Amino acid sequence: MSVLNAFDLSDKTALVTGCKRGIGKAMAEALAEAGADIIGVSASLESSGSEVEASITSLGRSFSGYACDFSDREAVYRFVETVKQNHSRIDILVNNAGTILRTPAAEHSDEYWDKVMEVNLNAQFVLSREFGKDMIERGTGKIIFTASLLTFQGGITVPGYAASKGGIGQLTMALANEWAGKGVNVNAIAPGYIATDNTEALRNDPVRQEQILARIPAGRWGKPEDFKGPVVFLASEAANYVHGAILLVDGGWMGR
Repeated sequence: MSVLNAFDLSDKTALVTGCKRGIGKAMAEALAEAGADIIGVSASLESSGSEVEASITSLGRSFSGYACDFSDREAVYRFVETVKQNHSRIDILVNNAGTILRTPAAEHSDEYWDKVMEVNLNAQFVLSREFGKDMIERGTGKIIFTASLLTFQGGITVPGYAASKGGIGQLTMALANEWAGKGVNVNAIAPGYIATDNTEALRNDPVRQEQILARIPAGRWGKPEDFKGPVVFLASEAANYVHGAILLVDGGWMGR
């Protein structure tokens, strides 16, 4: 097999959560460009007629869209059941959906904490377990989490988000330890400061904007398109010996 053929995802089906916009949309598009059909889900994704659907189908790949509130455990289980009924297999699971709620720790309510943990960590474990067991049975599969710089750092005024993303890093390694020998690759991508909805408040704060840019060696905020190459790599046979890795895509932030 040539090295370029190792990145070919033809005849694969990828489930991408949080695919409506931003990093998740770019990841879904990249996987489709590499040949995969896409099952997409976001909290408010239209079942048909979405922008991401149009983008995927224009590439000649199929797209199935679903909406799911990942803060609702029962809704997550219903979603899993529906996907398993409607689709024969999931070859690639991209756990990208997430949320962030900003308040100082002393004011961070139970409601904020519970919602962030449910969306960012609990739902992702459920999806990984339920689709992962099928991958184990087949002896092949790829699971990719979206981690964060706050997988490694504490952040400011986002205690729930930091805790959840720290958990994602540990979950990535825990699942890899159990499943690497069973043909399932589990890895994560840790975005740096990316120009998305989640960072709008930071980009609108002149002081924080300047502080952040001053630390990024690349000298710019990241773009969703910066994740196309990394997600295709981790989803492909080119990454068959990569297990439990957390790939930083951060413009050099963590090396500073």
